[in-house]
Amino acid sequence: MAAEQRRDLVHYTRHRLAWHLGQRGESPQRVEEAAQVLDPNCLTLGFARRFTDYKRPNLLLHDPERLSRLLTDEHRPVQLIIAGKAHPSDEQGKQLIQAWMEFVHRPNLRRHVVFLEDYDIEQAQHLVQGVDVWINTPRRPWEACGTSGMKVLVNGGLNLSQLDGWWAEAYQPTCGWAIGDDAPSDDVADAECLYRLLEEEVVPTFYTRDTQGIPRDWVQRMRASMSQLGPQFSSNRMLLEYLDCCYQPAIRAFRRRSKDKAELARGLHAWHKAVALGWDNIHFGTVDAKHDGEWLYISVPVYLGEIAPEWVRVELYAAPCDGHPAECLPMNAVGPIPGAIQGYIFSISVAATRPVDGYTPRVRAWHSDAFLPAENALIAWQR
Repeated sequence: MAAEQRRDLVHYTRHRLAWHLGQRGESPQRVEEAAQVLDPNCLTLGFARRFTDYKRPNLLLHDPERLSRLLTDEHRPVQLIIAGKAHPSDEQGKQLIQAWMEFVHRPNLRRHVVFLEDYDIEQAQHLVQGVDVWINTPRRPWEACGTSGMKVLVNGGLNLSQLDGWWAEAYQPTCGWAIGDDAPSDDVADAECLYRLLEEEVVPTFYTRDTQGIPRDWVQRMRASMSQLGPQFSSNRMLLEYLDCCYQPAIRAFRRRSKDKAELARGLHAWHKAVALGWDNIHFGTVDAKHDGEWLYISVPVYLGEIAPEWVRVELYAAPCDGHPAECLPMNAVGPIPGAIQGYIFSISVAATRPVDGYTPRVRAWHSDAFLPAENALIAWQR
């Protein structure tokens, strides 16, 4: 199946390249040569996207001679199909494309690497169905998602990508390959990692075959990728999650709010108004923190003014830092502040894994029937 898809991609690429060359006014001989590019039995890498600096589309070109040797290896050749375009105003993106054009026009590489102009839905459909390995090299942590790699999954292709976007969540050693680690990107180190993975893992795995000509380890990775990642990163899963987490709760909420002549809806409207009216009067007293062995005991006076305590949640927040994830911990009211109107002492005990100044108390608008923070994003921070 994978070989047939690769063959179809090779035929499509030849046809598309010939059309591009003809449109540019190349000689008939040059157009005819397009029918000889690529090999249906060769390991095929794909790389296609908008050409812009943060996507690092030229990371593979960091060492052109090393890439050339990889592509033209006599016993284990590799071929590369690239597609993309730059924004008309992105001069740097255009220069990145020009660098690839100079590379693909090397006489010894014309049958091993093809650059397809533009990148549209038709090209994407053929590429994600036919490549053996999809490469993505964004500069971490700038990648928003990387949906092209997800489309490769269901077609049996494997991913070789920076640990960013969706691949930071999806990567498993049995399903593909990761460039670098979860630290900010380093172009030199990432290029070296990319070449090493191709030379020492990707290419040998593809070309190591049994007596029947089957690359058993490669097939095992394909099956793991399709079975483990395919169902998770698919539009079916996405739609069901939207249905379960968004649409159905919204329908139920609408019915509750409409019941009894919209009694709940009117109550929510009154809550919104009352909270907004009194929000600026919320203020904090001095934080008191005590360190006792492995625990921190933190308390803070909170003056709510005319806002009822059941309309808010008091929390202790800590931002991600030094390997610790973000934390948002509920604080409990332990008693009123003598002589204060709607003033309370809130406290909490936490494991002493951070310094005291790593935590900040805050007050957040709260209603059990409101969608938060979408319907009310008010937060008051202790300063």
